Amino acid sequence: MEEEKASHDVSEETVEVKALTSQPHKTKKHTEAKALVEEAKNIIAASESEMENCQLILDENLHDYATAKNNLHHEGLDEANSLLSEFGYPKEDLEETSLENQAIFETKEEDKPVVLKDVHSGRFTGFILSLLAGLATFISLIYVATEQLGLTLNLDTKPSNETINSILTWFSTAVGLQPNMYVGATILGFAIFLVMWIVYAIRVALKGSSNLQFANKQMKETQKYIVQKNNCKVEMDRIDMHIKDAINTLQDYAVILTEQNGKLKRVIYFEGPHTNLSDYHNTSMQIIKETKNLIGYIQAFITTPISKEGKLSEESTHALHHAKEGLQKFLNTLA
Repeated sequence: MEEEKASHDVSEETVEVKALTSQPHKTKKHTEAKALVEEAKNIIAASESEMENCQLILDENLHDYATAKNNLHHEGLDEANSLLSEFGYPKEDLEETSLENQAIFETKEEDKPVVLKDVHSGRFTGFILSLLAGLATFISLIYVATEQLGLTLNLDTKPSNETINSILTWFSTAVGLQPNMYVGATILGFAIFLVMWIVYAIRVALKGSSNLQFANKQMKETQKYIVQKNNCKVEMDRIDMHIKDAINTLQDYAVILTEQNGKLKRVIYFEGPHTNLSDYHNTSMQIIKETKNLIGYIQAFITTPISKEGKLSEESTHALHHAKEGLQKFLNTLA
């Protein structure tokens, strides 16, 4: 059920992303790309924050679980085990899996965090490229003009005013106008500016398309990462619910074993220790066997690791179920 909920959450996020990417093309591609990157950042930030909260809750419950186990030992389990040894039962090995040495939850290696990168408009590089294109256009046009006029420019010396006038005037006649140096200079400047603008516009447009593709790719990676994170959250929630259930069970066992210990002490006090259980009254024998069974149920659970490979251990789930079942069976005999 929780996995379906996680999938539903991811689907809603996907719908939001699709709605964003399907906006009219009135929005500039670079602007749309920036919006996608920002959206991806917000999605990841929200997911990480939710995971941190889940981890905090899990850590708190693990602390409560450790406390409940310690209380179980001190309030009933250790004493019950010791009392049973006086009835001829060997003492149980009460060692258990330490939570400190056990990875309750761990992120899989493939769940690597997504590193989102910002997109740039390409205006600066477009400006630099336009300057280079403008310079190349200027040199090319001057070369064409000198070739048409039969002039040879000496790059080591500054051209004379007469040469400059001739070159600029040629540009006015090249487009069918009257010879005029100022008109030619205007035409030359316009041609250079036009080339610069075209180069700049192409660069910005290409960068915008590239940014949009890059942003969409990052968004897909983000969606995949969120699915993985939601799966992790579902698993953390399973472990958390298991631990809460275990805490309640441990507390129940602590109360019951404390009561059973009182009964065992009464049996020892009034009937004395015997080598054979058959020497005890039937009621006393039942108390001894019930206590033995209760210890077996709860000991089987607390010695079973809660998690395996970062996931809730099925063995722990079954052990907890049997412990609860055994406790309920005992309580039914009291009714």
